[in-house]
Amino acid sequence: MMVLWLGMCSLLLRILGNGVCMLDLRKLFLPQKDAVKNRVGLPKLLVFVFLNLPIQTLFAEGPPSTPMPIDNPAVGMPADKMANLAPGVSRELMSIINSKQHPFMQLKDFQYRAEDLDALYKSAGYQLLWLGNPQAEKNTADVLKVLEEAGLNGLETSRYDVVMLKQKIPAALLLMPDNYQQLALHDTAISIALLRFLHDLHYGRVNPKDVNFNLKLRELKQIDLPALIKSSQEHATVLQLPAMAEPKLKQYQLLKQALAKYRSLANDSKPLALAVNKPINPGGNLSPGQADELSRYLEAVGDMPIALGGEPKKSNHYSGELLDGVKKFQLRHGMNADGVLGKGTVAAINVPFSVRATQIELAMERLRWLPEPSAGASIIVNIPAFQLWAYDDVDEFNSDMPTMRVVVGKALKNQTPILMAKMSFIDFMPYWNVPYNIVKDEILPKLVKNRGYLASQNMELVSTFGNETKAVGFSSGTIAQLKQGSLRVRQRPGKKNALGKVKFIFPNKSDVYLHDTPSRSLFSRSRRDFSHGCVRVANPDRLAEFALKNQWSKEAIHEALATQKTRRVVLKKSIPVTFFYMTSFIDHHDNLSFYSDVYDYDAILQAALAKPGDVSDHDIFVQAPELEPVEAIKPIDFMVPIQPVASNQE
Repeated sequence: MMVLWLGMCSLLLRILGNGVCMLDLRKLFLPQKDAVKNRVGLPKLLVFVFLNLPIQTLFAEGPPSTPMPIDNPAVGMPADKMANLAPGVSRELMSIINSKQHPFMQLKDFQYRAEDLDALYKSAGYQLLWLGNPQAEKNTADVLKVLEEAGLNGLETSRYDVVMLKQKIPAALLLMPDNYQQLALHDTAISIALLRFLHDLHYGRVNPKDVNFNLKLRELKQIDLPALIKSSQEHATVLQLPAMAEPKLKQYQLLKQALAKYRSLANDSKPLALAVNKPINPGGNLSPGQADELSRYLEAVGDMPIALGGEPKKSNHYSGELLDGVKKFQLRHGMNADGVLGKGTVAAINVPFSVRATQIELAMERLRWLPEPSAGASIIVNIPAFQLWAYDDVDEFNSDMPTMRVVVGKALKNQTPILMAKMSFIDFMPYWNVPYNIVKDEILPKLVKNRGYLASQNMELVSTFGNETKAVGFSSGTIAQLKQGSLRVRQRPGKKNALGKVKFIFPNKSDVYLHDTPSRSLFSRSRRDFSHGCVRVANPDRLAEFALKNQWSKEAIHEALATQKTRRVVLKKSIPVTFFYMTSFIDHHDNLSFYSDVYDYDAILQAALAKPGDVSDHDIFVQAPELEPVEAIKPIDFMVPIQPVASNQE
């Protein structure tokens, strides 16, 4: 009997050793008092225990092959952590995660952060992250500091429930270990707020498509937010989280610095209200005190060196450093740097610093929407700046062509679209395939009045577009066919061709491209939105040299531009092209520039940011195609034997 007891005790010890705690069987079953009674009672107790154990547990040779239920999260965990596990907390945490609703948060619905929240707590065995551990006070204080400083990245602190967390965390740190529900609620509130902040910081607050920004979706997640948070919580490095999650683009980092400066100016500087009755030309005179006021403003924004000792200007004469400062200001604000203090320049100077800070915030938000850039050359057109920038690599401006003036689509009816595409070929001496809407709205009315209009514009009729397509003649049915779209119009290469001598093609749904133009005078204007949607470039030869620098020599490019022969060149390596929209931008000299909101996109984005809600990962990542269900193969009840073919014998 004793051998049986010992064997059963050994088995029970092994079983219990796989559980949450280890038991001393000698103390449990063989206490010092009344040993005889215990000898009698022990078999009954062992029978009771064995009858209440699952049969799989009794006869298992090793650990169970199926996952343990959540009430046993300690399986496979170090013994020193087992004592901290609480099945009650696990149930409460999972209940909150599954509900996707949190009563503490202003935005109670966290359905779009639920997947990351689940991954975060799964990595912790569905136990508390922020409360109930020796680092709780430091980590929660660091989380609050991170959220309080969300404004450094142009984000709204109020969105992350900082006030609520500051009120609740002190009491949460004093909660009893068995108050599972409140512990789980407070712990998940901290996690949701931090996840929201880091997701906003890395991906942005708004889905780009909601504001008509047709940007490329991300292929893969380049950052694992739950893993970052878990690691920072374990190593008490929570304060480093923003630096790890924010965009690494130099443009973003410089705008972040500029935001801090302009917020400081907005808080500390007296608003400027410069007033002039008529334009003041270089060499003229300002009103008493205006020169000093203007000087202080230009010094504050960095357009004029700070005067030693801060002494006011003794002269109201508009010249010298003051004039140079105004010219630099004009350049930074997309104006012609003529130095004239006219209506437009004065209006730009009087824009409050707080408004400029908002422009920087909106630019930073849009940069968060961009997928991680790939190495190599790229081209960016900033629409409100009317500028094109060429990059040899990420954050590396091309030294031969750091900036170029462009003409973009008209603000009211022919806006240039926001897009990302890849330049794949270049046409020298191109045909202009006239879009149907231009044919219908502009060409047809003129053609009805004057049958010779097409010939006067070096245009011809074709059945389909293509460099090798032959022209067709004018007939009585031409007008009707043009209205129906079954006949098309194109302009032959030459001096009158709207595309000039070269066309840079990157296939896209909007069918827009970069191109040369015979209308050179438009590039001298400060505001340049005159096209039908495509982008005209001021220096097409230099852009061709950039695109073909590893493929064609400069001499070959200039020869192609000088001949009348249409020629298509396929790029050996495609070049990413982005048509973007930012009313604040850091140029190749690290100067901060501001531009007019010509398409009113800033106002649209501000309205979108004012709406509550989270961005779904489904909207910003490429989704795997859903597989269609495959119909199950039906079993064959019987096989019909193959009948032998009868031979035809005569």
